[in-house]
Amino acid sequence: MLIPSIDIQGGRAVQLRQGRDLILDGGDPMTLLERFGRLGEVAVVDLDAAFGEGDNTELIERMVRRARCRVGGGIRDVATARRWLDAGAESIVIGTAAEPALLSALPRERVMVALDAWDDEVVVDGWRTRSGETVEARLERLRPLVGGFLATFVRREGTGTGLDLDRARKLREAVGRSRLVVAGGTATPSEVARLDDIGVDVQVGRALYDGTFDETDVLSATLRSDRRDGLWPTVVCDESGTALGLAWSSERSLRRAIETGRGFYESRRRGLWEKGATSGAGQELLGIAVDCDRDALRFTVRQSDPGFCHEERRACWEGGDDRVSPWSLERRIREAIESDDPGSYTRRLVEEPGLLAAKLVEEADELAAPDADTVHEAADLLYFLMVVLADRGVAVDDVFAELRRRDRRVTRRGGDRKPAIADRIGGAR
Repeated sequence: MLIPSIDIQGGRAVQLRQGRDLILDGGDPMTLLERFGRLGEVAVVDLDAAFGEGDNTELIERMVRRARCRVGGGIRDVATARRWLDAGAESIVIGTAAEPALLSALPRERVMVALDAWDDEVVVDGWRTRSGETVEARLERLRPLVGGFLATFVRREGTGTGLDLDRARKLREAVGRSRLVVAGGTATPSEVARLDDIGVDVQVGRALYDGTFDETDVLSATLRSDRRDGLWPTVVCDESGTALGLAWSSERSLRRAIETGRGFYESRRRGLWEKGATSGAGQELLGIAVDCDRDALRFTVRQSDPGFCHEERRACWEGGDDRVSPWSLERRIREAIESDDPGSYTRRLVEEPGLLAAKLVEEADELAAPDADTVHEAADLLYFLMVVLADRGVAVDDVFAELRRRDRRVTRRGGDRKPAIADRIGGAR
């Protein structure tokens, strides 16, 4: 599949030809990240760090918190590698310093090695120094220690003259079951599709920046349909992953959805339509995923009320969907806070000074008691916690994103009790 690439120099998204000459200023990296991030993982490369001319650490840390990113450029020691993994990077890409001593100290499945090649020789130090090692030799030597490889054809990088497809196929055979991403000179969406067919991802920068093609062109090229009209079935899900219903997509509806960040679909009878354009039940498009057979899509959306179904239900399935989740609770609590109901306890919690904080502490204490009715007390605490989030304008998505980042940390904290708490509750578990 497509891996959009954002190369950063001096805080700007740029494109260099053959790693040397600036040919394009892509502007604000955060703007590109918002656009590219809907399609999955984004490659972020710190060129300044790679060249040993400073770094863009603060900016990239914000990017990692905003979207799924793989980070590369200037990662030459264990501390730097672990810092990016702890920050939430999906994976890291190591080039110059990719040696067994460093790689063996890191989680294999989250590390990729850069095979930056001028012809068949690996180049290092920001593509400035020939290593004397062939691509195949480095691949074979390091394959047991990493989850995948990024092979960049440096001679073609930034030229738009086309990928070396034959070379990519040979590397696919050489890497075995490891992941392979290739980059350098992508000219057409069909190149991405042809490599996708054999399990090779393609990292693209310049062509996406200058309009040679866009994400929709690539996505459409990789998709298949067995329908005469060429439409792709599209499962529409909310933030929790709950399926709201089934729709259909075409190349033009995909383009509109990606361009606008809204829920656009293709009706089999009426043509192009936007969810909520007439009903008000609009959608914010959060992400698009393709299934393993490349013949179906999943849209993840933030659905406005009354819901996805034309019968004014949240979901289209018979009987609706009345399951309680953090997201459904979030909606209910926000509605209560914004309501005019004078008897609403939720409104009272946010309007009466000190009440919410007192209840939060009270319920946490009750849950911590060894003889607590755990389910009952946990439900109480969850409710008050959700009111705190809603009152402070914090989305449930942000909390779960933070938990996901913490789950991916490689450096663990002790988590001991603070002295004041330990003195108050003693040995309670």
